[in-house]
Amino acid sequence: MIRPCRHTLDAALRAEWIGHLCGLCLALRDAHGHLARVATNYDGLLISVLVAAQTGQRTRIAGPCALRGLRSATVATGEGARLAAVVSLVLASATLKDHAADGDGPLARPALARAATRLAGRWARHAAADAAALGLDTAVLLDAVARQPGLERTATSLLAVTEPTETATAAAFAHTAVLAERPENIAPLTEAGRLFGRLAHLLDAVEDLPADERSGAWNPLVATGTDLAAARRHADDAVLGVRLALADVTWASRASGRLAHRLLVHELDRAVQHAFAHAAKPSLDKEPIRGRGLLAGCGTAVVLFCTCQVCCGEYEGPWSGKRRDGWCQNCSCDGCEGCDGCCDCCNCCDCGS
Repeated sequence: MIRPCRHTLDAALRAEWIGHLCGLCLALRDAHGHLARVATNYDGLLISVLVAAQTGQRTRIAGPCALRGLRSATVATGEGARLAAVVSLVLASATLKDHAADGDGPLARPALARAATRLAGRWARHAAADAAALGLDTAVLLDAVARQPGLERTATSLLAVTEPTETATAAAFAHTAVLAERPENIAPLTEAGRLFGRLAHLLDAVEDLPADERSGAWNPLVATGTDLAAARRHADDAVLGVRLALADVTWASRASGRLAHRLLVHELDRAVQHAFAHAAKPSLDKEPIRGRGLLAGCGTAVVLFCTCQVCCGEYEGPWSGKRRDGWCQNCSCDGCEGCDGCCDCCNCCDCGS
């Protein structure tokens, strides 16, 4: 949901953000092996950001990585990165298990579904062990995931559908205050996490709405009779709520809290604007979306990354075939306050004109 580019973060904040992203990836690798690095995600690194903001940044120098152009980097380390890895792996294991059970995409093949189920179980067990060492009970997260399908079948209220996601993210955000030994932050971060979870679920529904309407797939907006105007009101209220909750959080220093504030206030608002701006555009794509198989998807993913298409333009998801915006396309500069110029290859706003 939160994917800032260099239009919206100054050099120092962008380096810090990349450090948390790489720190999460390396924490997954070190604790669970290279394959676990696929659980790395932009929203998960917020856990690492919040711990660092409350305690002061802990970093180390990481060696060259192909995804950084074979450059070394200063990356986040310590309990914040470990907690982010645990949360990301728990949710990835639950998602993988669901896809295997539903036979989605390449997992329609029984052999692949069985392998995915075994992998999901191993990830869940390893994440639970790591979480226990950090004082987090992953049962809260897994219970929220398990309750979601039942609510989707019976709920008539949009907020009832988003409740499990709210509960899971509230627990994760609150535990950053526990690790930071700042009990005064538990209540406001619980509230910020709850509203962040609501937004994550809501924006996902908004972005998937056109495709879900074409395919007949379940969508919370359609199922609960919520139009885009009402969904936007919920989203704006949640953004405001996160802003107010963060105002009550005590950071280690003003400088330590800059990235957390930027991501959870400004970038969150941009994510809402972006999602609803695209939802308002009529779709001309009436053809059914055709996914790719496992091997074809892997090959396509390599091409997308090596040619920078995932950064610099619209592309089709390597496995799903769904249209996606490049990472730099999500910046929505809106006047580019504090922006030093556009990404040379993207031209995704008019900062430089």
